[in-house]
Amino acid sequence: MDIWQEIEQSLSATLGGNVCLKSPRGVGGGSINQAYRVESSQGPFFIKLNSADALDMFAAEAEGLEELEQAESLRIPRPLSWGVAGQQAFLALEYLELGGSGSAAALGEGLAALHRVTADQFGWYRDNTIGSTPQPNRRASDWRAFWSEHRLGFQLQLAASRGAGARLQERGERLIDALPALMDGREPEASLLHGDLWSGNYAYTRAGEPSIFDPAVYYGDRETDLAMTELFGGFSREFYAAYQHAWPLDSGYKTRKKLYNLYHVLNHFNLFGGGYLSQAQGFIETLLSEVKG
Repeated sequence: MDIWQEIEQSLSATLGGNVCLKSPRGVGGGSINQAYRVESSQGPFFIKLNSADALDMFAAEAEGLEELEQAESLRIPRPLSWGVAGQQAFLALEYLELGGSGSAAALGEGLAALHRVTADQFGWYRDNTIGSTPQPNRRASDWRAFWSEHRLGFQLQLAASRGAGARLQERGERLIDALPALMDGREPEASLLHGDLWSGNYAYTRAGEPSIFDPAVYYGDRETDLAMTELFGGFSREFYAAYQHAWPLDSGYKTRKKLYNLYHVLNHFNLFGGGYLSQAQGFIETLLSEVKG
């Protein structure tokens, strides 16, 4: 039995009817997974493949999509089935016809509504990944402690193992010590977050619905999602204006934005190397200079 037959069986069991897959066609799915649009007797599916040891990553993604879907604020592709077929892990999702034009304001309003979904602690009930990097989500009642240990501290340790050098670690530890001053008593709500919200992880359906996907879900400061939208660009003024109108950002965001984006820059160094190391060092020095000021 080949891999597509095994996925057929899994989808048939999930959907309660016979699914016959045909004509898998490779599509853009990022640099981590192979991705396919696969036609079937029940319409198209979006199917991701990776090595068998990626099953937990796919399971976490599926559960993250389910968490986002429950907010009913934006269009989320519904996870249908995941498992191991042959020597490969797979994740089968509802196929959304993307590429339409839509309202950036609706995207901003939808994200604000997503962030209104809150929990009583930061983190999540399970770990997941940011890209292919492990993302620990052990729950904590203190945001600063959570960010220090499970975000900056974790990425700094990983960078040290990747050969980043002692200076990054030393300056990074100094930055962690300065978090009380940088956060200035901020005690955010634990908002439901997409967690990896760059321009490649949102689109509009052909019907014009704003959709987000490929999440790294956890509960945390809503500013972290907004900060990442600014890291690589791709979001319009209308998006930010609509978000601000729905839920204005607090004072001090401009400084915290760089602090929160440092996590993603460190992660990019840990994934890809290259110039992300000097960018991370620049972020750290800028933040430390603001503490001195």
